[in-house]
Amino acid sequence: CLDIFSAEMSCLHLDEDSFFECCQHLLKKSEELRDGWSWETVQVRLRMQCKCTHVCKDDDADEGAVEINCPAAEGGSHLCFQFEFHVVFSSSYRTPVLYFRAFSLGKSLSLEDVWSFIQPKLRLTSQDALLNTITQQEHPLLGQAFFMLHPCKTQDFMRPVLQTAQQENRAVNYVLTWLSVVAPLVGLDVPLEYCSDLRPGSKPD
Repeated sequence: CLDIFSAEMSCLHLDEDSFFECCQHLLKKSEELRDGWSWETVQVRLRMQCKCTHVCKDDDADEGAVEINCPAAEGGSHLCFQFEFHVVFSSSYRTPVLYFRAFSLGKSLSLEDVWSFIQPKLRLTSQDALLNTITQQEHPLLGQAFFMLHPCKTQDFMRPVLQTAQQENRAVNYVLTWLSVVAPLVGLDVPLEYCSDLRPGSKPD
C-alpha cells in the first residue's frame, strides 16, 4: 500500500492518497473477517475515516467480531461496553490518528473511566515511549467529543519500521502497522490475518 522505496527516508509521512490506499487494503481484509470496519467520507474527500463499532460483553463469542479486552466488574462479572473507533488522517501530522469513544449502560465513559481502563496497558508500554497520552477533544470531522491517542510520537516508532522494510526490500502498509501498535493500548486486538498478504518481497493491492 505504502511504497516507501520511492520516498525519501527524511519524509516518512503519509499523504492523503497513501492513507486511502492503505485503508482500502484494511477494508478488503475486514470484509473477509467480518469485523466491522467501514469507510466514511465526510463532506469532502479530504475528510475521511475508517470506522469500527463493537459491543463487548461477557458472552460475546462472534468469531468474526473485533476482540475488545474488557475490564471486569466487581465480583468477576464483565461489564458491557460499546466502543467506536475512528481512524482519521491528520493533515497536520501526516499520520493516521485513532479517535474513539465508549459507552456503558447507555452512558458515555468519562476521561477518568477511560484512564482506569487503559492505564494498565500504558504501564506495560510506557518504557517504549509510544503513544501514552490520551486526551478528550472535538472530533475533527464530526464536531463531537471523542478520546484521542495523540499522534506526536507516531513517527518515532514508525520510522524504524519503515527503514527496516526498506532494507529488506518489502512493502509495508503504514495504517495496518500503525494500528497494530496503537490498538492494544485501547483494548483492540488486530487479527494477524490482516498481515497475511504482506509477505516479504510482495506488495499489497
